[in-house]
Parts: sequence; structure tokens; C-alpha cells
Amino acid sequence: MTETTPPNRCRIVLIAPPGVGAERLATAFAGGDVASLILPRNGLDDAAFQALAEKVIPAAQAAGAAVIVEGDTRIAGRVRADGIHIESGKADLAEAVERFQDKMAVGTGGAKTRDEALELGEERPDYIFFGRFGYDTQAEPHPRNLNLGRWWAEMIEIPCIVMAGSDLASAAAVAETGAEFVALSAAVYGDGIDPREAVVRANALLDAQAPRFED
Repeated sequence: MTETTPPNRCRIVLIAPPGVGAERLATAFAGGDVASLILPRNGLDDAAFQALAEKVIPAAQAAGAAVIVEGDTRIAGRVRADGIHIESGKADLAEAVERFQDKMAVGTGGAKTRDEALELGEERPDYIFFGRFGYDTQAEPHPRNLNLGRWWAEMIEIPCIVMAGSDLASAAAVAETGAEFVALSAAVYGDGIDPREAVVRANALLDAQAPRFED
């Protein structure tokens, strides 16, 4: 992160796509403000997943970005991750909140309806994610994710992350919902894209177009 104080608008959360190594993941941090990087398992076995996390976490944390590990609390603890992401249901989320929230952030996702989101929200996670890892294949965000993000941001104090599309410009549509964070994956790490330059452009777009939050 290049700024001492985070910007008072929707910020970037990066989602690591399958097959992208630690060096390429870390390149994005040189592009400016990134709130966090979520590491989905992406089909890796335990050893490979832990090795990836161990390589990318120092670069992320040095840049001021938190690293959130999906699903495996043991690996999250071993690599000293900043958080754990739970999508395996309310019971697992409740357990993770009780056991780990005093040590690291505990976030969640997987809700496809308002009722499902509220059920997860009852466990008081640190954030909720609207979208699916690896499904940002269209240029624009999925309308359901935008609608859920807009509703949640208006009604609930827990921060939300909304998945953008594969076109970097789609970050503006997410910001307009009032969501605290926009998730970018293919738009930053897709074939032929310079991750650093993509983050530079995304931050410039958000600086120009994202609504400011009230102090």
C-alpha cells in the first residue's frame, strides 16, 4: 500500500485465481492500495497451498495488505495469515468465529439470497463476500451480487465484498452499490494483464468514480 491512510471509498480485495504463482500475485501490490488478498485453495493439496501462502504473505503484509486463507484454519495459523475465509456453512463459521476471531479476521461467503446472508450475518463475521471464486468470467459483475451488495451495504454494518467482472471498469459498478470492497481477480491476473498496472488503473478509477463514505 502506498498511502498511510486508506482511501475513504470502496477498496480493492484481490482474489488469487488458479495457477497463478506467488511472484505474479505479489506484483499487484506495487500498483497502490490493496486492502487484502484472498487465497482460495483452487484445488491445491495441503503442502502446495501452504507453500503458496508462505511465499506471498510476506510481500502482501509488507505492502500493507492482509492475506485471507480459504477454509483451512490449520494452514492459516501456520503461515500467520491475517484471516480465514469460511464458505462451508453457518456451523463452521460459528466455530471459526468463536475459536479464531480474537486472533485473526473471520470472513464468509456463499450466500445467494438475502435470507442466507442474514443467517451468516448472525454469527458476526468480519465481512461477507458476495460472489463465487473463479466465476468472474463475464465483463460485468453478476446482477445478483450487485443487488445483494447494495442491499447489505444499506442495511447491515458488517462490511461486504462484491465480486466485480473481468473488465476492470466493472469495479465502478460495485463501488456504486456502497460496498466497502470490490473483489478483482481476472481483471488483474488474467492472461496478458500486468497486475501492477491493473491495480494502478483500478485505484485511479475508484478515486475518480467511487462514492466517498461518511466519516
